[in-house]
Amino acid sequence: MKLLTILFITFILALIGTKIFQGNWNFLFSGNLGMAVFIVFTGFAHFKFQKGMALMIPEFVPAKMFWVYFTGLIEIAAGIGLMIPSTRELTAVLLIIFFILIFIANINSSKKNINIFKADYSGPGMGYLYKERIPMQIILIGWTWFFGIYLN
Repeated sequence: MKLLTILFITFILALIGTKIFQGNWNFLFSGNLGMAVFIVFTGFAHFKFQKGMALMIPEFVPAKMFWVYFTGLIEIAAGIGLMIPSTRELTAVLLIIFFILIFIANINSSKKNINIFKADYSGPGMGYLYKERIPMQIILIGWTWFFGIYLN
């Protein structure tokens, strides 16, 4: 849940900033900026922790490093897409689909006790999936829908 701190702090700071500089609370901008910063941050993590992230990918998927880098680039592109009004809704829909698809890697990671930071099998296991990852996925999907589609 530490990653959600990035989302919430960015959102709150953007809300305060829009109130100070624009005179109103711009929830649409602030919500999308929060998710954009969050998703770009996680996208860059694909390049820093690539070996650990490759371990998350199920065995039947070939070219694991390609998918780690590719999904990192997708996340960075999604962050940019959320900030462009004309692409925001499509980006949000695709990002929700992406969140659902990558959840498969999160299940695999939890079953194998993967620690992406150390690129080994000393991770928190299934407890992490149930206590942190599932609630976080629900928040991310709900947030993306609300600010990227509903308010758009």
